[in-house]
Amino acid sequence: MKRKLIGIAFVMLVFVAGCSGQSTTEKMYNHLEEAVSLESEFVNQQEPLSKLEQEEQKIFQEISKLNMDQFDQITSLADEALASIEKRRELLKKEKESIEAAKKEFDQINPLVDKLKEASLKDQASQMQQAMEDRYNAYIALHDAYQTSLDYDQKIYELLKQEELEESTLFDQIEKVNNQYEKVTEANTIFSENTDAFNEQKQAFYEATDLDITYEN
Repeated sequence: MKRKLIGIAFVMLVFVAGCSGQSTTEKMYNHLEEAVSLESEFVNQQEPLSKLEQEEQKIFQEISKLNMDQFDQITSLADEALASIEKRRELLKKEKESIEAAKKEFDQINPLVDKLKEASLKDQASQMQQAMEDRYNAYIALHDAYQTSLDYDQKIYELLKQEELEESTLFDQIEKVNNQYEKVTEANTIFSENTDAFNEQKQAFYEATDLDITYEN
């Protein structure tokens, strides 16, 4: 799964001046960019998650080549996969904590938006807020779908450790896994689209302010 973080579309640089204290928009900028920083842990989980997924796929392929005369080997490989699933759960937890910390930081702009005097700027800020809400809700849906997929994966390997396992039972569980991964893919697409939408609204907000910001792709 490839997912996008808050500031992935561009790097922002701002030159904040003024000895008389920060303006409302400067304070908002600081919260927005701190939210990006807090999502770094989310980003850090993507590569190990992907690696574990690939390793588990190889394990399943190895198991599929074995027969019941090699049940001990099947059990051993299933245990490897179950341990890998637990590692993915841990990474998923860290990922969610990162997203939630970033969202909490982002929400610090809410009282500042009310202080904006220019109606058009306040409207742009409101659109950015809504875009973040949509993105956060999309992430929660993605997280929940992925969590369910882990539960279904776990069930497969638990079944494979049953010596009297019926083939139909295993096939039914495999179908559940496949269907759930389709839901994960769909949820991931929605999350990516909402991330792009948020980035656009954020850039539009910055451009509407008097902040001196440079964007680099």
